[in-house]
Amino acid sequence: MSDIIIDFDRKARCAVEEAILCERKSVTQIEQIIAIGLEKQVRFLFTRLEEQKWQKLNPTLREHLDYCALSHTAVMGKVETPSAQEPMIAIVSGGSSDTGVCREALTTLNYHGYSAKLFEDVGVSALWRLTNALEDINKAKIIIAVAGMEAALPTVLSGMTHRPVIAVPTSVGYGVSEGGQLALNACLGSCAAGLMTVNIDNGFGAACAAIKLLKSFS
Repeated sequence: MSDIIIDFDRKARCAVEEAILCERKSVTQIEQIIAIGLEKQVRFLFTRLEEQKWQKLNPTLREHLDYCALSHTAVMGKVETPSAQEPMIAIVSGGSSDTGVCREALTTLNYHGYSAKLFEDVGVSALWRLTNALEDINKAKIIIAVAGMEAALPTVLSGMTHRPVIAVPTSVGYGVSEGGQLALNACLGSCAAGLMTVNIDNGFGAACAAIKLLKSFS
């Protein structure tokens, strides 16, 4: 286990805890990290944990993880209780195909003690869905806008609200939209002043950015 070093002080420095990115880690490495957590009696957030890899974990270790197959996330230990107040973060998605990324953002926020409200499938192909939800969306202090294809939603939404908008381009799409590069470029090239953009499918990063923004307000 000597090659695994966990940054236990990151929340004190950066307002968010280190997450365990599982995408390129072996099953053995993930099991070692779970064992470290159990030994030190700490909690962990695991991201990009594919179900097939989760299934291969030692059952006695796997039982300590609360796994979500939709977002490929797992939580080990207690989640902080979100505030009972109106959620300060709105997660808005263009289509139901973006649900996995939305859920990654939601899990990350909940893990850190923040509640969020989901507004899914309100993309610009039927703009009335977005305008109907806009009043409720604006009750949040920060908006995370998740969209694939041409990712028009973040730009349109940013032009309709005074709230900070964090764009999450997703890899949802086909043809020129496949892989999310078009969506990323659309968000980076947006004409909506002040739109912030994270990497493709990075719901975790968007949630962390939202947390840091909220911390800066307090």
